[in-house]
Amino acid sequence: MNGLPTPIPASKAYYDLGTLTRAITTNSPDAQEWFDRGLRWAYGFNHAAAAYCFEQALAHDINCPAAHWGLAYSLGPNYNKPWEVFDEADIQRTVEKCHSAIEEGVRLNVGTEVERALLEAISTRFPIDRDSRTHNEWNVDYANTMVDLYNRFPNDIDIAALTADALMNLTPWALWDISTGTPASNSRTLEVQAILNTALTTAKGYNHIGILHLYTHYIEMSPTPELGLVPGDRLRKLSPEGGHLTHMPSHIDVLVGDYRRAIASNWDAVVADEKYRKESGDLGLYTFYRVHDYHTIVYAAMHCGQYSEAIRAVNGMEDSLKYEVLKVESPPMADWLEYFLTVRPHILVRFGKWEEILAMKFPDDKAVYCSLIATIHYARTVAYAATGRIQEAEEEQKLYRQAIQKVPSSRMIYPNTAHNVLAVGDPMLDGEIEYRKGNYENAFRYLREAVKRYDNLVYAEPWGWMQPVRHALAALLLEQNRVEEAAIVYEEDLGISGVLPRACQHPNNVWALYGYHQCLIRLGRKQEAAIWEKQLAVALAIADVPIKTSCLCARENETANDSAKLCCDGN
Repeated sequence: MNGLPTPIPASKAYYDLGTLTRAITTNSPDAQEWFDRGLRWAYGFNHAAAAYCFEQALAHDINCPAAHWGLAYSLGPNYNKPWEVFDEADIQRTVEKCHSAIEEGVRLNVGTEVERALLEAISTRFPIDRDSRTHNEWNVDYANTMVDLYNRFPNDIDIAALTADALMNLTPWALWDISTGTPASNSRTLEVQAILNTALTTAKGYNHIGILHLYTHYIEMSPTPELGLVPGDRLRKLSPEGGHLTHMPSHIDVLVGDYRRAIASNWDAVVADEKYRKESGDLGLYTFYRVHDYHTIVYAAMHCGQYSEAIRAVNGMEDSLKYEVLKVESPPMADWLEYFLTVRPHILVRFGKWEEILAMKFPDDKAVYCSLIATIHYARTVAYAATGRIQEAEEEQKLYRQAIQKVPSSRMIYPNTAHNVLAVGDPMLDGEIEYRKGNYENAFRYLREAVKRYDNLVYAEPWGWMQPVRHALAALLLEQNRVEEAAIVYEEDLGISGVLPRACQHPNNVWALYGYHQCLIRLGRKQEAAIWEKQLAVALAIADVPIKTSCLCARENETANDSAKLCCDGN
């Protein structure tokens, strides 16, 4: 097989990826160890590192069928990179390389029954006659073949993980209908559920990084993400330098409102992933996962009022996203990664840093940084509106709308398009401007439209739009003494009323807790206020900025309640 790397002894110091192993057909201990490393990386979604390890296994034993399978598996589509987001050149490279690996593996005609079956199964994922079937049909054929394989080998834990993975890849990030809390109508989520739940009842499954990783993705957008807490706690310990696996439990942490844990886990993930970046020099698509660590820190820090942590994380994120990476055209790196650079303006809006926003400079390359440019215009509009400079706000809003038109349809805030996410900002800006003009009914109508667009984004963790729109809506309602309406909005955001899909709720976030507590006091609901005050006190203790309103676009709310006021003034 051409293009294999120079073989490196497996005894050389390597990343600590845990102890997962799978016995394969080879007489080379080096090939076995490199295969295990490849499998660990693949289960941790570092597919480039996995492919390199499988190539190392082949460099030590070209007749190793499992390594040929592993190379084809790791190069193909996955939960975060389905066929639909490959460009044509990427598809061609991938299919040709995978065909070569599969054909050489099959030609060997060696290995166990399972190894030969895996090679046959993966061949359905990369058909030679590409024009005869759609990408979806490739995925369906592969998934069905893996289900058959799972039925033949129900006690093989890797077959279980790979089958669940194949089924999940039929509808990535759409396993559940979050509006109803039921499996999506076109998904095979119930099959995934059965496979993963069965696996987790076994000792092997409970210690398997692939099973635990996939379970987290399976359960996170369900109506019961808390069921992922215990598997997540197990996962974060099993692959210390597999950065994405260390990060993954924080998806559940954020959903249940444990923002401190999310921040801590992601700093651990940052250490692991930055080590990988510095030692490997890899600036490919795993960059998406690496900056995702920082992104999650920012999101969690924004929800618990930790400005310093948010800024520290965004500084690291920006340092990791160099211009030369974004300029790569195939695969189109800017389409995948540029969005992360829009995070800083959202932080500054969240924490009301109006002068810092207005001092931001626009980047020179308007094409590469198109989403960032649009987001800066968004932030500037909010800053002008919040400081009463209405004419400047209106002019800036026009520039925001013009900037959105220059964002290509291929640009992603994965799994959403950038256009769908940026569309949340349009009525939100209308609302902010109308509010400052004193047109309150119009303002609230626009803000409710922004809420609707926010809720209808495709599920992602973190959510595609960084600050819950309800925080602005409720803060401004409260400012106009529409206390009962504000209380309802806060109850929705915190998940108290249960009317919102589970994925759209933000339990324990300090902003809504503060606003809701204010509402309860002003409505005379003293007993409820006393209960929520205990939770608010914990949230305020974590924040590193004073919290006096749920959105800094509103005036700070003071309360007549002495204990609550003391709490707030103590931050």
